[in-house]
Amino acid sequence: MSAAKKKQYFMKHEQMDFETQAVLGGCYYGAADAGEILSTVDRIKSGDFEAWFQSWTDTARRVRGFAEECAGKGNDVSAREAYLRAANYFAASISMIDGTADPSRGVPAWKEHLACWDEFCARLTPPADKVDLPYEDTPMPGYFFKPEDSPGPFATIIFNNGSDGPLCGMWGFGIAGALRRGYAALAFDGPGQNGMLWLHDVGFRHDWEKVITPVVDFLLARADVDPGRIALSGVSQGGYWILRALAFEHRIAAGIADPAVMDVSTATTGQFPKRMLKLLEEGNEEEFNKEMRLGMKMAGHEMRQQVEWRMKPYRTDSYYKWAKMSQQYHLRDVIKQIECPVFIADPEDEQFWPYQAREVYDALECPKTIVKFTAEEGANWHCEPKARSLYDQRMLDWLSTVMPAG
Repeated sequence: MSAAKKKQYFMKHEQMDFETQAVLGGCYYGAADAGEILSTVDRIKSGDFEAWFQSWTDTARRVRGFAEECAGKGNDVSAREAYLRAANYFAASISMIDGTADPSRGVPAWKEHLACWDEFCARLTPPADKVDLPYEDTPMPGYFFKPEDSPGPFATIIFNNGSDGPLCGMWGFGIAGALRRGYAALAFDGPGQNGMLWLHDVGFRHDWEKVITPVVDFLLARADVDPGRIALSGVSQGGYWILRALAFEHRIAAGIADPAVMDVSTATTGQFPKRMLKLLEEGNEEEFNKEMRLGMKMAGHEMRQQVEWRMKPYRTDSYYKWAKMSQQYHLRDVIKQIECPVFIADPEDEQFWPYQAREVYDALECPKTIVKFTAEEGANWHCEPKARSLYDQRMLDWLSTVMPAG
């Protein structure tokens, strides 16, 4: 473990510090402003979940007020920019909601985030298309972004979010950089993500090809999409999902994983003692849950918040079922089925799935590229939160060699 991983920039609470870095990284594409971030975190005591929620919500509502004032005066650029920042701040507020006294405030805050995001998307030039993507009984909400107001057809990147990132966060985690280089972009909420979770109670699934195939079908039905130039990018846990999908969906021309994840469950069960792992292996749900409940009582408030937040998209209150379901999320039996070129980000000090990017790279038999992102570059930690411009430079320049925008 390098010294860089241990260094906290804003708070001793590692997840709060990471979330702050992720918001700060959005400054490059106008998704946040440094002064607003610093003034917000200055009001938060490390580990105080209530203060986190209140401070980010206060900032979000203040900035939303700026947006509405600018919109009322016809200052559309200022309104658009403020709506984007407000959306990101609302999203940041709910990332710790399960540690607060009233977690039910999460959905109303998320709806405020969504309203701001919709206002931002409607004010782009050209405006983003708000779309419904086919998925079983509940269409997935999505947004299609075009790089210019022309008929296309465009090379298009599908941006697949992770386990808990907001949809608006994808602006700084790929969409903006893609549009600047002439690519169209599609972002959406899949099962267990954002709107599908908060509004429809639809949870995660491991067989993500069942999600991506209807997304590709949707894109191929659009006249402004080049059917031979569709790429699939995944961040965080999306680095598992997109690789799983690529093993089955071969109409995609290129894959991008930031980072690549071979086995999601290591982040779930990796800290379990041997006794707990044995109970899991034996299928002893009753004893496993009993031990977990006891452990949660003894654990600090921070651990309880983290576990509750991570369990939510799996739609279960059984610790055993959560752990068992997470063990389905691995690539070992399908990874050799991937055929298209794949780009893998390998950030130094990866804290959730260390060393798995290299494991995936070594297992792939398709054309492949792995790129290290380092602390010296300010690009370490999960998904390079402080170095999105560097990431986009490397990833999108690679993409231009296998799937050009023009």
